[in-house]
Amino acid sequence: MRHLVTASALVAASALSTPFAAAAPSSPIQGDGKVCFYAEPQYRGASWCYRPSGYAKVPERLHGRIRSFKATSSVIVYAIDHGPGGRCSARRIWVDSRSADWAWGSRMDGVSTGDQGCKTG
Repeated sequence: MRHLVTASALVAASALSTPFAAAAPSSPIQGDGKVCFYAEPQYRGASWCYRPSGYAKVPERLHGRIRSFKATSSVIVYAIDHGPGGRCSARRIWVDSRSADWAWGSRMDGVSTGDQGCKTG
């Protein structure tokens, strides 16, 4: 009888744990503190994700080609454009923001947790 009770408890515990495993996020970037950039509108094509920490250059394969982004980070980050003559511009990417067709992304050279001393717009 004791084995039957133990087996029943094991089956019940297993059944209770199954819904938690099924509740995994449907999107690989959902809530994990990244800003992901995509080469095509609507979050398609080649992509690159930045986890907020300092400055990072846009990978060469996406440089001048970013068309959409999704931000799930818990901090504001800045898209940085290094222009001629040492001038630069920064565009804020707000917490939990996104753009399915982002024209400014084609100018982006890097991304940072600060504005890098650039003119912010």
